[in-house]
Amino acid sequence: MRRFAMDQAEAIVKSIPCAVYAPVEKDALVTYERFEDGMTLRLDVTSPDKSPKDVLFPQWENLMHFRMEGKTIEITEQQRCDEDYVIFGMRACDIKAFEVLDKVFLAEPVDTYYAARRQHGTIVALACGEPVESCFCKNFGVDPANPKADVVMWLVGDEYYCQAYTGKGEALMAAWETQEADEMPVDWAKGEIEKKYDALPFAKLNLNGFDGEHLQELFDSPKWKKLSLACLGCGSCTFSCPTCQCYDIRDYDTGHGVQRYRCWDSCMYSDFTMMAGGQSRPTQLERYRQRFMHKLVYFPANNGGMYSCVGCGRCVRKCPQNLNIVKVIKALGEDEK
Repeated sequence: MRRFAMDQAEAIVKSIPCAVYAPVEKDALVTYERFEDGMTLRLDVTSPDKSPKDVLFPQWENLMHFRMEGKTIEITEQQRCDEDYVIFGMRACDIKAFEVLDKVFLAEPVDTYYAARRQHGTIVALACGEPVESCFCKNFGVDPANPKADVVMWLVGDEYYCQAYTGKGEALMAAWETQEADEMPVDWAKGEIEKKYDALPFAKLNLNGFDGEHLQELFDSPKWKKLSLACLGCGSCTFSCPTCQCYDIRDYDTGHGVQRYRCWDSCMYSDFTMMAGGQSRPTQLERYRQRFMHKLVYFPANNGGMYSCVGCGRCVRKCPQNLNIVKVIKALGEDEK
């Protein structure tokens, strides 16, 4: 166990010899960005407005370029990530979200763009000393006091205590200016974190029955109509969610060829998966139900009980209509299953 002063954090980040993504202020928000001189590091924000998901799965990325000369087509693939990087200050819920994304993008056939980024990354986690009222991560097996990462940090008083758990983590910490530390303050901090999270409004949600065994029962619930009535289909929930993985693939005429790229999409949009025959889910009720059935029923049924929600609370804070997964869980959890 090592420790360093809280006001050394920025110097630690700057000393890392590769790209570092960290929570910083940007356009009145706190979001994970590639850290550069002049940016304001915000490790004090427990749940940044935007998760670090797009470090692994960018909001848009080029896939390949097509160039035609006569009847000859030249195809150039986008180079995969080949540089090491560090995500600094990640919270336990967002780390759990990476595990959800792994289930999707590392399953056969492996998404090689995602796999390359995953391979080159090192994660430095920060335990959540001050929870946000909208957090409910413990319902989904997330431990905010003990994140799973290459390096984990705990803020105790005005010092960060840090511990490496992997070879990557040990190599990274070797260059940090730190001092030997006792584990007792960290043990105390963990206990305090547990107490704070157990006292949150959404600390104990009823997830009984949200599984493949009750699929039809939940799908046919008449409560979906009332739950979805105010939904605007704006996609705020999906774009702020650290586990949503829907994307579209598009072609763009550059004037010198065609650039193929992919970008995030949302199952809440009326044109999502639109085909020549129309939309397979033509009503907002059906699209709303699909989103939450996937999070709470379809995904865990096909992935050993792992939910596609990590309880980060971003959808609770971002929805302009105050619709979110907590309301769905509470409404459907009241039914006898």
